[in-house]
Amino acid sequence: MRFEGRVVIVTGAARGIGAVTAEAFAREGARVAVLDLDGAGVDATVKRLRESGADVLGFAADAAAPAEMRGVVATMVDRWQRLDVLVNNAGGFAAIRATEDITDDEWASILRSNLTSAFVCSRAVLPLMKRQRAGRIVNVASVVARGGAVRVTSHYAAAKAGVIGFTRHLALEVAPDGITVNAVAPGTTATDRVKALRTADESHAIAQTIPVRRLGEPLDIAEAILFLASDAASFVNGATLDVNGGQVMA
Repeated sequence: MRFEGRVVIVTGAARGIGAVTAEAFAREGARVAVLDLDGAGVDATVKRLRESGADVLGFAADAAAPAEMRGVVATMVDRWQRLDVLVNNAGGFAAIRATEDITDDEWASILRSNLTSAFVCSRAVLPLMKRQRAGRIVNVASVVARGGAVRVTSHYAAAKAGVIGFTRHLALEVAPDGITVNAVAPGTTATDRVKALRTADESHAIAQTIPVRRLGEPLDIAEAILFLASDAASFVNGATLDVNGGQVMA
């Protein structure tokens, strides 16, 4: 198994891409920390993983809160003595609206959950990864940061573009310490959240614009994340892997 004995934390892991990613790492032998603001969702994910025999910790915590993340990392180190992979998946958006209808508070909230969280979590794990002289950070961006093929909302697009910029700079900064930093940019993916934002007809219409004629599935994204976190990607650094069925070709 690719991640036997390794320790992984996945943020935004109560459902959707995050939950499926946590499950995929567990199947590959990893010890997994599941983190999300949604405590009930964390409990559900942890329960499924433990029933499969995985070694799991659950945290109902805010990935953008520095003190909370320091506590999470300390608990993980106390339990497992190391941390090998961070997946910054926290974020998303709740509604599609015009820019003039976005309030100041909503703008700040979306940037905090999608971009600030990646910074806060990365900063929390870097001292440990540097001491280990090894680590993998995988950030989840979006197709909307790569091109204008799908209309969402401007604050989400801006935040995810920021994730890609953050990925590139951090990759340059920490590579001499044995740490790689990469991003995955999913296309429109059939999570419960995404399906709730559009009618079935709207989702079907988007699928018809994608060369492979379907929306992505959470496992499509999870497998790309696992690749970037694996030994097979040891010479991949600062890259953004598009997983979108050809929706945008950058």
